[in-house]
Amino acid sequence: MGSVRVRKETGNLFMNFRYQGRRCREQSTLSDTKTNRKKLQRIVDKVEREIEAGTFEYSKYFPNSKNLKHFEPQAQVPETMPMASSQPVGNLSMVQQAINDEHFPTFSDFADVWVSENEISWRRSHKRTIKGIIDGHLKPGFGEQKVSRITRAEILAFRSELAKVPGRKNAGLSPKRINSILAPLRQILNEAADRYEFNTPYRNIKPLKVPRTHVEPFSLEEVQLILNAVRPDFRPYYTVRFFTGMRTGEVDGLKWQYVDFDNRQILIRETVVDGKEDYTKTDGSQREIQMSQLVYDALRGQEKVTRGKSRFVFCTREGQHFDHNNVTKRVWYPLLAYLGLEKRRPYQTRHTTATLWLASGEAPEWIARQMGHTSTEMLFRVYSRYVPNLTRQDGSAFERLLTANFQSGGKENVSEKASEEPSGKEVHYEQ
Repeated sequence: MGSVRVRKETGNLFMNFRYQGRRCREQSTLSDTKTNRKKLQRIVDKVEREIEAGTFEYSKYFPNSKNLKHFEPQAQVPETMPMASSQPVGNLSMVQQAINDEHFPTFSDFADVWVSENEISWRRSHKRTIKGIIDGHLKPGFGEQKVSRITRAEILAFRSELAKVPGRKNAGLSPKRINSILAPLRQILNEAADRYEFNTPYRNIKPLKVPRTHVEPFSLEEVQLILNAVRPDFRPYYTVRFFTGMRTGEVDGLKWQYVDFDNRQILIRETVVDGKEDYTKTDGSQREIQMSQLVYDALRGQEKVTRGKSRFVFCTREGQHFDHNNVTKRVWYPLLAYLGLEKRRPYQTRHTTATLWLASGEAPEWIARQMGHTSTEMLFRVYSRYVPNLTRQDGSAFERLLTANFQSGGKENVSEKASEEPSGKEVHYEQ
């Protein structure tokens, strides 16, 4: 069995093991300390495992060793031989690489350190998401590698493999999901590179291009159809969903203390994520939503049913907040099927609110605040294609101006133009 010993003349450690029936001693420049003994012992153990497996190559570990002449006769060994741990021309020997790597933690160990240092600033839902990514994807991919040995090529290969992982509907993971998995990988490697002074491998790797978000809002006629047909005990719930733009967790976690009838506002302060009460998605999600008359009336009606029974506006018989998966499967999808409407996720009620606000001509800045967006950028990026048909501001006003001023018979042309219905198939809104 291989061992680590100390040379009395120098006080330095050397490795002692047997290979092909010969006793081998390979010197190092490491002093006799407990830490250095552990480093060399791990290398000796690795050498012995490779010897047993038949994969050991002496020259890779000890490229300048005098023992090479016994195991690799073709090797040209210099007459004056430096110590085995010295650096040969070109790459470091595997021994020196192993010794150097002892300075660096494994990806798995450093990822745990990174999480422990940062989780104090994370919301519970974000912490759960990050840990899920690390445990489910990053550790299986890079766990036992030293952080300093991970290469850019390995990161790109890992990204390619993610595209093959089954996602929703058995399709591969989406570019958006892949980017969300790679984000903590980039942060972990960059932090390790700064801390241990090596070049980060996560360089010049840009996020995948994410396709534009596809939304399928309901038309006003479909909303009316749904609200007229839904179970009476769920009508206030879906009225609030369709006309406030609240996220699923926000409406399920809405408490009576955040319903301000005097100022006709719904205060978004908390949410429900994975069945647990939590802080809102982001700081920008904290907002005040103005109640329309329909929403006001719906909440007044709901007040008679659940206020005093539960903290939550919408609750089960036991007074607990809704389980959105249960409501979706038992109420929402059966209702759409009964009405012959296309199956759509309940989150489309939020998109419906945005398109209806745009249809009514509300200011984009106001809509963005109601939705919990920090700017109008997402509003226009996601919903802009619905604006022309809903507001009838599709360029016809400019056309009428030109017709009235630059063509003869302008007034007649303007009248004819104004009577035309705007075309469009995305969403129809009757004024």
